[in-house]
Amino acid sequence: MKFLSSYKASIILLLIYAIGLATATFVEKWMGTQAAKMLIYYSPLFFFLQFLLVVNFILILLSRNFIQRKKWGMVVIHCALVVILLGALTTFVFGKEGQVHIREGEKTDQMVMHTSKGVKKETLPFVLELVDFRLIRYPGSQSPSSYESDLLVHVDREVREAKVFMNNVLDVKGYRFFQASYDQDEMGTILSVNKDVAGRTVTYTGYLMLLIGFILIFFMPNSRLRKLQQQLKEVRKAALVPIILMIAVLGYAQGPQGESTERPASGAPGEMPEFSVGSMAGAVLENSIPPEHAAKFGALPVQFRGRTMPMNTFSSEILRKVHKEQAFGDLNPDQFLLGMLAMPQMWMQVPLIALSDKEISTRYNLPEEYVPYYHLFDQQGNYRLLPQLQEIYHRPVDKRSSSEKELIKLDERVNILYQLLNYTMFGLYPDPDDPFHTWYAPGDDLSAFSEKDSTFITQSFEQYLAEVRQALSSGNWTKADQALGVIESYQLTNDRASLIHPGKLEAEYRYNKMDLFNRVKVGYFICGGVLLVIALMQLLHEKRWKRYVAAVLTVGIVLLFLCHMFGMGMRWYISGYAPWSNSYETMVYVSWATVLAGFIFGRRSTLTRALATLFGGVILFVAALNWMDPQINTLVPVLKSPWLMFHVAVIVGAYGFFGISFLLGITNLSLMAFAKDSTRLSSRIQELSIINNMSLLVGVILMTTGTFLGAVWANESWGRYWGWDPKETWALISIVVYTMVTHLHLVKKWNSLWLFNLLSVFAFASVLMTFLGVNYFLSGMHSYGQSDGMSSVFLYIGIAFAAIAVLGVLARKRVKSESEKLRTKN
Repeated sequence: MKFLSSYKASIILLLIYAIGLATATFVEKWMGTQAAKMLIYYSPLFFFLQFLLVVNFILILLSRNFIQRKKWGMVVIHCALVVILLGALTTFVFGKEGQVHIREGEKTDQMVMHTSKGVKKETLPFVLELVDFRLIRYPGSQSPSSYESDLLVHVDREVREAKVFMNNVLDVKGYRFFQASYDQDEMGTILSVNKDVAGRTVTYTGYLMLLIGFILIFFMPNSRLRKLQQQLKEVRKAALVPIILMIAVLGYAQGPQGESTERPASGAPGEMPEFSVGSMAGAVLENSIPPEHAAKFGALPVQFRGRTMPMNTFSSEILRKVHKEQAFGDLNPDQFLLGMLAMPQMWMQVPLIALSDKEISTRYNLPEEYVPYYHLFDQQGNYRLLPQLQEIYHRPVDKRSSSEKELIKLDERVNILYQLLNYTMFGLYPDPDDPFHTWYAPGDDLSAFSEKDSTFITQSFEQYLAEVRQALSSGNWTKADQALGVIESYQLTNDRASLIHPGKLEAEYRYNKMDLFNRVKVGYFICGGVLLVIALMQLLHEKRWKRYVAAVLTVGIVLLFLCHMFGMGMRWYISGYAPWSNSYETMVYVSWATVLAGFIFGRRSTLTRALATLFGGVILFVAALNWMDPQINTLVPVLKSPWLMFHVAVIVGAYGFFGISFLLGITNLSLMAFAKDSTRLSSRIQELSIINNMSLLVGVILMTTGTFLGAVWANESWGRYWGWDPKETWALISIVVYTMVTHLHLVKKWNSLWLFNLLSVFAFASVLMTFLGVNYFLSGMHSYGQSDGMSSVFLYIGIAFAAIAVLGVLARKRVKSESEKLRTKN
């Protein structure tokens, strides 16, 4: 009992809990979901561990007299955690979960449940009848925008009409029905069913208590956060920051340095010209489209992947996919795309298609970096990659080598160019009579149109390209502008679905051209780097002009921060949803949240503000890497929920505060390892450690709140709070890890600034695993698949944490040495 009522027991139990959760995610990958649930999640031992945690929470509340000491925030939070675990137990014991399958015109009162003992059926106290099922797609695409079921509910001798669709739930006698899936012929619906009135009530009560507890932490005078604020005011702000830290941070912000990626193209002599990307840009310059006309072409509306967008957005994505760059030499995406459409014979000989695998280059006698389209076909016109691709596609995905996967990606790029050269990839011409509002490409099957319209579509596009070629010779672009205007007029006349929104199209075109996030990234590096230098100089010699320069730089950072926010706002306006629905958008948001956290905790700490700004630039740098897709996409139905905005905004906002703690921890370890010991140094380490602790507390609060908001979203969207999906599980692991770090000071033997700062750095690994690692190493609902370049990113992360471990050892030796000297002196 003495051990169970101790803080040491809390940390040890939480550590075992985190290890068990992490192990389960890999068991699921290797052995399947059911195995992970049986062996860990639903095992008696795991239930007993959670029981011990509940006992530990209650005993600590009683033994530490939290109620008598009026620490209401801690009391409410710990009680909330107990209530949430009791709610989960209630759901596990008494809750029911299953599915109902109904075809149009049929009735059923049977719910199918999959249990550990097999399939079980239960008769519902009412009858459901499916009147109609509808699958609504995004205009001109096969991507579902929504799927809906019109039902008749026969209950208590009454017939009620009901509609179920994603994020719209049907409640009948304690049973909740959620739109889960549908039959392939779109004539039947699959509804998930959940009955958990008691568990839902208990769990929601726990969530409400948790929110109240977090609010009390911010406002109660004796809370941990308020005590840290008071300590921060009492600490002298004087410390010496070593120059080596500045160099390390600036070097990391600039990114890894390596050999030049420019390599001469290789190939069999006499079979292909020796091209390089730089020289090719000059070779096509004579036949390049003037920027003025390319801009008009880039503003032309086009339908692609269910969105109506400017041609500039489409051309930019094509260039990124095929060439892995944002420009081709001196040509912008619009010049590149229009030039390829107008002069396909010339562009087929250009080294354009990105290829990074030397094994493929050697096997097919191709250049190592960029491949011309025509090199992939033999003299008879046969596709050279086809035989091996057929072999690869007959092999299981997990049995394919990295070279074979790269060959598949190369094939995808070739297919993109094939569709472009045949004018079948981009929708330019709306069909006014199409119920799905499809726009057709010039090379598509135009049988849906009248003979007059189909002839016009074919001839108008060919005429436009002919005028472009003529203008390249004559230099007169008047007729080309007119031909482009004819296409625009047809679009406006036949856009009966009103998919053309001039304001949004213009905003998207401006958004593409402004390239705000890349510009802000550069500004963050410059202002953050210079501010770090000024912070160092202020610590050495305080001068008035340095304060003025720091103030000017801070104003610059504020302006960059506002531009950052403006760019996110533009993306929100263009897409129509909160801009944090995919990896790229989330990275941009994390960068913004990191700089915001720097403003909050760096009001009187120039060093904190400088580090936050630099880290914001680093995150934007990562977001701009090739394996991140900046494309604005349509949302899948489940994401069309207001819970998305709140859940992701809060949970990802926590990453910004954890990022600040990560940097402050490295800073303190560097001071401990390399700076000369002094009273000023001790004060500086103590000050930064307090800021670190406050940032961690805010991060834990946001992470916990965001995770439980996600649980509410899941329960309101498909009837369960928690499915032990790897992303969910690792979010919980991050909460547990940071909870341990913030509770270290409660154990006397572990109450060390060195240990606290070291663990605040290594705890960030759980965030990286949650945000990136789950996608790469694991699988599940939240996993978006592996991306190009991810392996190299994790290699750099591993090297960075190895270096941090070395730094931690050096800091520990230095602290231990100084302590021994002090004891000897005394």
